[in-house]
Amino acid sequence: MRIGCIGAGSWGTTLAVHLAQLGHDVALWAHGAPQRERLRSDRENRLYLAGVPFPSGIAVCDSVEEVVEASDPLLLIATPTQHIRTTLTPLASDALSSRVIVSTSKGIEQGSLLRISELFEQLWDVGAERFVSLSGPSHAEEVSRGIPTTVVAASTSRSASELVQDVCSNDTLRVYTNDDLIGVELGGALKNVIAVCAGIIDGLGYGDNTKAALITRGLAEITRLGVALGASASTFSGLAGLGDLVVTCFSRHSRNRFVGEQIGRGRRLADVVAEMNMVAEGVTTTESAHQLAQRHGVEMPIINEVYRILFAERDPRTATLDLMRRRTKHELWT
Repeated sequence: MRIGCIGAGSWGTTLAVHLAQLGHDVALWAHGAPQRERLRSDRENRLYLAGVPFPSGIAVCDSVEEVVEASDPLLLIATPTQHIRTTLTPLASDALSSRVIVSTSKGIEQGSLLRISELFEQLWDVGAERFVSLSGPSHAEEVSRGIPTTVVAASTSRSASELVQDVCSNDTLRVYTNDDLIGVELGGALKNVIAVCAGIIDGLGYGDNTKAALITRGLAEITRLGVALGASASTFSGLAGLGDLVVTCFSRHSRNRFVGEQIGRGRRLADVVAEMNMVAEGVTTTESAHQLAQRHGVEMPIINEVYRILFAERDPRTATLDLMRRRTKHELWT
């Protein structure tokens, strides 16, 4: 199969390598001409995934149009959420008409508050039946080295999700399907906000009790907002919800947890982000989640406190005390 991949960060590169190892021809695009030249000459991504060589089936392309032309029928989007609109601007509105779009990005667009599937439908007329969200606990550092991993492919079209399942699955990467596209997209995006908070907990020196409470109550908040936006509550107990939430809150590979840890240690957000060569989607998603909660009247005290810590310079210890001092209530009623 001919597969295109727009975005060559750690995860986009991992999927490109994985698919090429399975015998597919992969057209890969990376941001910046110098990076594309390095990928061609090194035959590995030393910036984001050092030590993982490219199979012969990977071809590095110079434009997104070239990648789209080389894909049939799958086109992977592995670009950070906030850059999708500008990255794909050169494409004509009907350029993706015959492709199945597979998004690995986990975020909500700032300003518009659109999920990625909504963004593709609005700008490139890609209906939900041709859109698949690939999500779950899947750090590139482990998948690229053949460590057993399970993810979920979600679409309103069973044939589309099963196509991705069949193309991607092997002995080390198991793909499940799900028809709750809204829930899988929101689970993948919102867990990053809770992961930032998990990092803050680590930075403050709090313990396992605190993080366990955060994950449990954070999942309750994610589920509340997801259901308000049309998702199924059960989805958030699955790979794109609880599974991804746990790994992102605990893993040393988690960029979002790292950002939170630095904040918890007293560093400024701008300084932390400026030093990173990868994107922590949870920072921008925090703002979008805060706005969505307000728009839909959903109570999300943890996410609101993360928002204040990141964007209003609220002291993390004060935020923790305020959360602990909230009015007591029944666990399952709210």
